[in-house]
Amino acid sequence: MTGKGTLAAILMLAASQAFAQDLLIRNATVHTATSRGTLNNADVLVRGGKIAAVGNGLAAAGVQSIDAQGRPLTPALFGGISEIGIDEVSGEDATTDSSLALGQNAKDMVVRPEFDATLAYNPDSVLLPVARVEGIGFTLLGAGSTAGGSIVGGQGAVMRLDGSPDPIGPRVLFVQLGSDGANLTGSTRAAQWMLLDQFIDEVRGRIPAGSHMAMLTPAGRTALARYIDGGGRVVVGIHRAADIRQLLRWSKRHGVRIAIAGGAEAWKLAPELAAANVPVFVDALANLPSDFDQIDATLENAARLRKAGVAVSFSLGDSHQARKLRQLAGNAVANGLPWEDGLAGLTRVPADALGVGDRIGSIAPGKTADLVLWDGDPLEVSTLAQQVWLGGRAMPMRSRQTELRDRYLRADPPSETRGLPRAYPAPVR
Repeated sequence: MTGKGTLAAILMLAASQAFAQDLLIRNATVHTATSRGTLNNADVLVRGGKIAAVGNGLAAAGVQSIDAQGRPLTPALFGGISEIGIDEVSGEDATTDSSLALGQNAKDMVVRPEFDATLAYNPDSVLLPVARVEGIGFTLLGAGSTAGGSIVGGQGAVMRLDGSPDPIGPRVLFVQLGSDGANLTGSTRAAQWMLLDQFIDEVRGRIPAGSHMAMLTPAGRTALARYIDGGGRVVVGIHRAADIRQLLRWSKRHGVRIAIAGGAEAWKLAPELAAANVPVFVDALANLPSDFDQIDATLENAARLRKAGVAVSFSLGDSHQARKLRQLAGNAVANGLPWEDGLAGLTRVPADALGVGDRIGSIAPGKTADLVLWDGDPLEVSTLAQQVWLGGRAMPMRSRQTELRDRYLRADPPSETRGLPRAYPAPVR
């Protein structure tokens, strides 16, 4: 049996032992996403679903052993800010739970920061295995804003794609600013800062609850209070450099820990973002002035930000195409971002930014064993994930998409269906 065939057989055995949480992966090119960097011909020992040791020549009696044959092993990847698990079919409203649509214009804006999108999360969504077979192990569940009638979209959190029903980290608040939110603020982005200041005034009691000026419910004031004066993370969708400058001033004034989603022109304020310790989730394919907020978009955005010391991650904003996040990272690397930073932007950086870096996002003792074995460079679009382990358990490497592929591309249909169009053969059991 060839080396490739041997590895395939071992991985089939791993998949058949899906509930095992102890294993030893030997002879891998381990991209740790830590200060240890890349380790050649290294081993990773997993016990009880957690990484017990990383090094060379490890041994463990009675533990399933897999020879990686030098192939790359990485932490499970980040799926970006997505709606995986709350958006089954985007065109079918009954399967979309990311936005709270109580008001649709500035006059009747309903601001509900207490809205928590994680309460609608479906761990049985068909989108989970679609993303998972591509090496994705966690995502930041987003809460829609402008579609929901407010620049404050609500809260989301990090979800692991292992079938667990609950978030693993703290809640994150989502806000949409710039031209995308201007229709909800009197058709001017200037009013966004007026409204945000008013929300802070309400939380701090400078606007009495129940007054004609108040816009928050009691629960909304409680929820928003958790995000000021050094509290939880606020992810702000924003692109234009001028708006980002105002955001930095506003966040400093109120002690708000922000992260930027989008940031097409963020490179123009890279030193300021680095000094303020603001991570940026970029779309590394943004290169053209698609609107007036992105006049200075460039493929070098990620590289310029990282060179200045900004923590850079990636997000595509498309739950059904989350697997393409590797392509974003690869394009950023092709345009000047160091390779190790490209991988970190899919692993350690988002985990740290979202408050779960102590559990996932890197390969180190004590971390949850969320791992992916690849058949090549994980930042190359042609590379495939050979096996995904979440919590040390081998995940089935199939999804609805792969099952449809296998059904309709069968070269040897059953005898009872021969002569019929290729759509008719039954799936392989």
